[in-house]
Amino acid sequence: MPKITVAIAIFFLFSFSSFSQKTNLSGILTDESEKTPIYNSVVALLTPKDSILYKFTRSDKEGKFNIKNIKAGNYILMTTHSQYADYLDSILLEEGEKNIGTIALISKMKLLKEIIIKTGSIRVKGDTTSYRASDFKVDANANVEELLKKLPGIQVDKNGTIKAMGETVEKVLVDGEEFFGDDPGMAVKNLRADAVKEVQVFNKKSDQAEFTGIDDGETKKTINLKLKEDKKKGYFGKIDAANEPFTDADSRYNINSMFSSFKGKRKLSAFLLNGNTGQDGLSWQDTDKFGGRDDISMNMDDDGNVSYEWTGGNNDEEPNVDTQNGFIKNTNAGLQYSNKWNDKQTLNLSPKYNKQIYTNNNRKTTQTQVGETQLNENTSTVSNVNRGNIKLNAAYDVKLDSVNSIKFTAKTNFYETDSDEFINGVTTGNNEVLKNKQQKTFITKSDKQSLNANVLFKHKFAKERRTFSVNGSWNTLNTNSNNFLKSSNESYEEGVFASRDDVDQNKTGEKTNQNLAVNVTYTEPITKSFALQFGYQITHNTGKSNYLTYNYSDVTGNYDLIDNSLSNQFRQTITTNRPNIKLSYNSKKINYSFGSGFGFTSFDLQDQTLNKEYERHYTNFFPAANFTYKYKSNSNLRFSYQGATRQPTIDQLQPLRNNQDFFNQIVGNPDLKQSFTNRINISHNSYSILTETQFYQNISFNTTSNLISYNKDIDPESAKTITTPINTNGNFSGNFYFGYGFKVKKLDLYVNLNPSINYNKSVLSINNKINNTNTLNSGFGVYLSKFKEKKYEFNLNNYFSNNRNSTSQNDEIKSFNTNNLNLDIGVYFREKWKLSTEYSLYSRQKTVDFPTNLTNQLWNARLQRTFKNDEFTAYIMVRDILNQNVGIRRYVYENIIGEEQNDRLKRYAMVGFTWNFKNKDGAAKK
Repeated sequence: MPKITVAIAIFFLFSFSSFSQKTNLSGILTDESEKTPIYNSVVALLTPKDSILYKFTRSDKEGKFNIKNIKAGNYILMTTHSQYADYLDSILLEEGEKNIGTIALISKMKLLKEIIIKTGSIRVKGDTTSYRASDFKVDANANVEELLKKLPGIQVDKNGTIKAMGETVEKVLVDGEEFFGDDPGMAVKNLRADAVKEVQVFNKKSDQAEFTGIDDGETKKTINLKLKEDKKKGYFGKIDAANEPFTDADSRYNINSMFSSFKGKRKLSAFLLNGNTGQDGLSWQDTDKFGGRDDISMNMDDDGNVSYEWTGGNNDEEPNVDTQNGFIKNTNAGLQYSNKWNDKQTLNLSPKYNKQIYTNNNRKTTQTQVGETQLNENTSTVSNVNRGNIKLNAAYDVKLDSVNSIKFTAKTNFYETDSDEFINGVTTGNNEVLKNKQQKTFITKSDKQSLNANVLFKHKFAKERRTFSVNGSWNTLNTNSNNFLKSSNESYEEGVFASRDDVDQNKTGEKTNQNLAVNVTYTEPITKSFALQFGYQITHNTGKSNYLTYNYSDVTGNYDLIDNSLSNQFRQTITTNRPNIKLSYNSKKINYSFGSGFGFTSFDLQDQTLNKEYERHYTNFFPAANFTYKYKSNSNLRFSYQGATRQPTIDQLQPLRNNQDFFNQIVGNPDLKQSFTNRINISHNSYSILTETQFYQNISFNTTSNLISYNKDIDPESAKTITTPINTNGNFSGNFYFGYGFKVKKLDLYVNLNPSINYNKSVLSINNKINNTNTLNSGFGVYLSKFKEKKYEFNLNNYFSNNRNSTSQNDEIKSFNTNNLNLDIGVYFREKWKLSTEYSLYSRQKTVDFPTNLTNQLWNARLQRTFKNDEFTAYIMVRDILNQNVGIRRYVYENIIGEEQNDRLKRYAMVGFTWNFKNKDGAAKK
């Protein structure tokens, strides 16, 4: 009996103890970003030993949950919801009430953006698409440009222009930093592909937008090359030398070298390129170096490339150098230094030197329709150019403290040119009746100095997204030119000699343009998603142009007789004050901003030669809007609108007659008004990770009022033309391109399809009568790519285009087709040997004006053998095996159709050797 009593007592004590060790668990579930309650989420407790469900409940409309009558002990707390990532945590529950407070859950959409999704060779993180470089095989000694050609969605054309998802790449960074300044070609042409770990493609926002978080619509398609870790320790580089064997002293040669050294956060790189085969690694684009050209008239060539350009040019008449044509000896050298100290100070220096010696023979035929008369001009030009420049880019960024930073940027460019041109021209009319003849020698010597300085101060207030910044910039361009013009110009009437004008002149020019701009910006958050931006900008532009022409004196034997009709001294001052305001909204999927600025512009123009002054004042409205919808982590739809003015340049305003071409003279117009352009752009990009398909489209529209176009006074009898810049209305352009890339997995073949349509309507005046020009270009491109490591590689690219042009002065429609086929094949033998070949077929349809089908083929081949783990490579290459490399271009614009031919470097062979070197210690620590 006592034993039974004791047992019952123990049982009751145990039951009481078990009952007393029960507890309740409560808490609240909220969205991590929005801080809103999460309704109907499962909250469960699992046993740690076997993860068996013990108890569960659901959250109510306020996000609250309560699990009652829980046995004390260790558990796994788990939440699950269709729109939120699962939450897991270990929890110890003891006797009494347990409130764990607020649990913030991450939405699955945000989680997908923040994690890296890997499928095959492509990675997506947020809006950045990345390519794993090692999965796209290139030759052991290939440069980054060859690597980019193999990446889906990225194309590199014959001129080295890079497009990603249909957009032109404007910046190429190396580990997030500029590489030899802002020239994209420097990194992709000179950096070794095997040094790259990852290629990242994204739209880089402006410094101001990245700082304030308010989209200003200014983005640049950017590629960032992430280097391999072992390449960032010690050094690596390559030396490549090739020469044409069994030839005289004028043989073909190339010597290219590249060296990079890394120590901590210090990066040091240097390169030297020297050769005479036309590969220079650096494009001469005055647009970037000297502040732009005068884009006025529309021009479309047979490849469907559209450009707007005033044919007047500049008074210093900078000669054209097209490295695709002619013969060139080129030397490029550069140094890149960057370093970071204490994560607070960053210095980037990049001096560069370039030298070109260029010769070319150009033969041009143009047909100009003037009413019922057709003027046929045939010219041949022999050009010799010797020019060079020294360029320095420098940037110093300092984080003063946690809320203040300042960045100094400086760019200089010193540019010197010596050139001479020898021109013969003949113009005929209907039935080949002779109109005029011209023989001309033009010798140019010019010096340019371009200086640019920029200071950006940024301050963040304690309140999030409240910012203040000041951006000041100053730039100046100084040009000095000394030109000699000697020409013999014969005029004919009904094919019979009528008169002759001989010109023998020395022309000196001194031109200076300075621009000072200060931009102050303040941002104020209104709510979590909305913010206001207030800004004020003032720009002050001054310019002077002194252009003097001296005739040759038989008495003194010098150029000392000033020609007042061809001389002028001109000054300009343009000041603009521009307050602006913008409202922005930012959320997970949708970002937009809209606002406007008001511009108050004053012109003060002084013709000092004629003692005339021109003053005028304008008030402008600058609306702008941007909208982005990110409906997936790697898919977005973007809309942008911008209104902008363009001021006429001093060359267009100065009332100076340019008689370099006696039968095609140009006169400036001080009565020009500023132009205003409305730009609308809609773009869509999407990439599917699972199916490896790429889909992108872009539509853009531009309309310009008071476009700075020109009037051509053409005398159909003498074929003499006087061109004057004027303002015209009714100018419009629309462009559409489409891209669809996908992988045929059964064939392991990548396919990319690219249709496009471009329409342009430009308005000019011929003999004071408005002439509307309509140009339509449509094209379709197909790209196929397939490769197997150390076995073979295959790339096929074909682009067909149709060009149509009509004018209001001539009902006839000018139309012709072109087709460009490019085939690139590489085959490996025993892994060390590789035979590669490139084949291009260029076809141009015959027309009524040019009744000849133009077809030429370019075939290159290369055989190489690597040694010592690909450290050394020996090769032999033959360029233009069929000896058909000809530089022929057809173009149609306005009332002109033309064809030109240039010299090209034809068949040659070279034997070369490449040494790829790197520090062994760095490689071992990979």
